[in-house]
Amino acid sequence: MDDYYNISLKKLDDKKIPFEVLKYVPLESALNYLFLPVAVKDGVLEVGMVNPDDTEAKDALQFIASKTRMPFKIYLLSKKDFDLAVKSYEGLSSGDSAGVVGDIQTDIREAEQTVAKFNKPKSEETTTSSANIIEEAPIAKIVTVIIQNALSGGASDIHIEPTHTTLKVRFRVDGVLYTSLTPPMTVHEAMVARIKILSNLKLDEKRVPQDGRFSYSYEGRKADFRISTFPTYWGEKIVMRILDPEKRKVSLDTVGMTPAQQEIVKRAIKRPYGLILITGPTGSGKTTTLYAMLNMLDREKNNVVSLEDPIEYDMPGVSQSQVRPEINYTFANGLRSILRQDPDIVMVGEMRDKETARLAIQASLTGHLVLSTLHTNNSIGAIPRLIDMGVEPYLLPPTLVLMMAQRLIPTTCEDAKVPEPADESIRMMIEKQFADLPEQYRKNIPPVDKIYRVHKTATCPSGTKGRTGVFEFLEMDRELERIILKNPGENEIYRYARSKGFMTMKEDALLKSFQGITPFEEVNKL
Repeated sequence: MDDYYNISLKKLDDKKIPFEVLKYVPLESALNYLFLPVAVKDGVLEVGMVNPDDTEAKDALQFIASKTRMPFKIYLLSKKDFDLAVKSYEGLSSGDSAGVVGDIQTDIREAEQTVAKFNKPKSEETTTSSANIIEEAPIAKIVTVIIQNALSGGASDIHIEPTHTTLKVRFRVDGVLYTSLTPPMTVHEAMVARIKILSNLKLDEKRVPQDGRFSYSYEGRKADFRISTFPTYWGEKIVMRILDPEKRKVSLDTVGMTPAQQEIVKRAIKRPYGLILITGPTGSGKTTTLYAMLNMLDREKNNVVSLEDPIEYDMPGVSQSQVRPEINYTFANGLRSILRQDPDIVMVGEMRDKETARLAIQASLTGHLVLSTLHTNNSIGAIPRLIDMGVEPYLLPPTLVLMMAQRLIPTTCEDAKVPEPADESIRMMIEKQFADLPEQYRKNIPPVDKIYRVHKTATCPSGTKGRTGVFEFLEMDRELERIILKNPGENEIYRYARSKGFMTMKEDALLKSFQGITPFEEVNKL
């Protein structure tokens, strides 16, 4: 558990905490927030917390630290040790730290009022600028506003970027970044410090990047935030990835696969051994598709183990492990250890080097089903990429089961979708796209007499909302095995795959545009 929170575990061993230490946190606060002071060392207050993810508890602790003018360090404390340590308060006068609890509650109420004031629509009569509110509000409230606006707006990432004079707070929504707020540069360091406190990062380390995480609950919804700091010329940049636990329930249908495409995946994951590869750039939804595949597996009868960097979602029934290159716990080293854990199915977050690729190949040769990702432009490129990484061509035919590639494209809003007749130039373009597809497969493509474009509406200003996947699949067979052993170039592989009905991601997007799932103009962006 201490590895999950990335903080040290404090064991009290039935020792009573001295009264002079307990004075810093009143009993009422300790019971309400499940934290208590355990020691003072070198002028730093050491605090044990039962739930280090509790943002309200961290707010209260920060308030107490500001009152006592003493920095603090958080440790993980078991509930059993907490219950025993609370008895140390017996005999301590409540007057020694009176008034702190009431002040904390007042501060929290003020935070709620500030958030409401910040989110209140501005009218012509009341034109309070966001900059003024920011200057008036404590930093904790500013960060709360940003997080809540991101959650309510459906953002996937929050970027806090310092410039020469101002901060830019940008939200990524449906893959596109939008500037949401521009606070004054004077609050930058305090905002960074606040986010570092929530994420248990080092406040005094500003020269090198740091990674952390925390959880936040808002309107009955709990989200995990993965934090990355990055030193720039004007100060530290913060990127907060919002991890929605609902994605743990993702399926092949929700990622955008057609029934025919789902059958290809189902055939592959039913194999007792072999290697399944998903290719695509960063942010193309590869990890989400991997989780969808894991959801289909029998995790009760199989030992399913994963290596990830980072662990984005808790997947029940899967032994998930976080790689840590800084201590030489890499994908390659972790994969060696996994193979000693009697696995049936292994998920490797990414094949980054020759050693990891060769170990994954060896694992699939020795009776394991391996799922992983690779950075290539398309599914066919996975084969020459593996050979370039140092995998011998003769090892690929008996191990590779399925290679697939994917991208994410915008989906149309229903009220913004407008059908238009397909003119001659569009029909010629479509005919040229499918010209080399054999007739037996080409006849299954529906005739195109209209296309769908989007127009902005009041309820859907951009015309699109959300994204869906487009895919291409390459399955291994006897003839493809022969080509790989003889001449594994992309052109040769494409010609054979095309003769068997292979469809590219652009063509999958075209078919989705014919149905109005995505705007026609998005197809040419692939």
